[in-house]
Amino acid sequence: MKRSVRSRRKKTIENNLTRSKNREESDENENDPFSRITVDLKKEILMKLPAKSVAKLAFVSKTWASIIRSKEFTDLYMTRSSTRPRLLFKVHRHGDHFYHSCSQEDPSRDHQRVTITQIRNPIKSYDFSPPSGGLVCCLSDSSKVLLVGNPSTGQFVPLPKVRTRRLGIVAFFGYDHVSDVYKVLCMTVKNVKKQDRLLVVSEEHQVYTLGAEKKAWRLINCQHPHLPPFHTNGLCINGVLFYYAWTRNKGSLMSFDLRSEEFSVIKLPENVRLLQDFCSLVNYGGKIALSTRLYEGTLDLCVLEDASKQEWSKVSVVVPCGSDLSGRYMFWFRGALSTGELIFASYSPMEPFYLLSYDPKEDIAEKVVIEGIGDQFSDVRVYHDHVDSPLFLSNES
Repeated sequence: MKRSVRSRRKKTIENNLTRSKNREESDENENDPFSRITVDLKKEILMKLPAKSVAKLAFVSKTWASIIRSKEFTDLYMTRSSTRPRLLFKVHRHGDHFYHSCSQEDPSRDHQRVTITQIRNPIKSYDFSPPSGGLVCCLSDSSKVLLVGNPSTGQFVPLPKVRTRRLGIVAFFGYDHVSDVYKVLCMTVKNVKKQDRLLVVSEEHQVYTLGAEKKAWRLINCQHPHLPPFHTNGLCINGVLFYYAWTRNKGSLMSFDLRSEEFSVIKLPENVRLLQDFCSLVNYGGKIALSTRLYEGTLDLCVLEDASKQEWSKVSVVVPCGSDLSGRYMFWFRGALSTGELIFASYSPMEPFYLLSYDPKEDIAEKVVIEGIGDQFSDVRVYHDHVDSPLFLSNES
């Protein structure tokens, strides 16, 4: 008898919960003016919105969230975004970090700004990676905390803490579009005494795969002792990470294949002295290149034509009126757009902030003023071919 009463009570409670849930969903649909629109039409509407706005709509209702956070929609959105690449600016000012982006085709329109509130700290400094697959990674110098973030939505999430007793760590970030996987490569450094000399080399090479079922760092093998300079960012092109490093007291270019997770050492061209020549890594038409600063209107590039054969070519570009356009500022080459235009940016604060653009086909150079950056900033980094992404990052720690 008692068991029967309990059973009836349990069934009544379950029915009440079901009715309550159905009532909530019904109320949600009544409050949602788009509830009667087909899913395909909803997707088309969302595709026309900036990623930041799309991310906010995910909190409007469960229906919107299920669409926006689905892999199908994210892939569709990013595929369409890749046909409209953007210029991305990472700005640091008074402890604040924010991203500013604009249309790459016409920098005068479609400006968007996203403040990164999760890492606001005037004391700690952060090293940010270049964007790869629409995401970035940043490392706190003092606390060895790594975060992965979406500069289009402003969402950043911490990664599990790197397990090490070493004081220093270096990290790189990349995306492989073939396997559709984001990975973080991390390594610690240690002192080694060899023939009465104190050497510093990397060890404890670890990889973290974003979104993997097991949220943990994996130790991998590296057969090439090397040391990347601190505060070096590296660059990911076609699923391969490239970064500078010292190997046997020589400057070299390291590569790390995100799919095979194998390291390779690439010998630098003759007469390139790594840091002494102020070389930076750039994407030059889908190839990794070493670039010097724009000096008196001349740009020198060393382009890696074939990594397996370690073949390099040298490219020299003379920018007409380059010295007149740059004024007293030092400009660095940031890369070549799909249109063939070359983009140069200053590391020094200036107001108004502007880029130099050079079209080698038309032999025309011009200033491109970027509105909305503001003034009194301490650092601005410029990236091209950024892909807007609505990707929602789940908790990784």
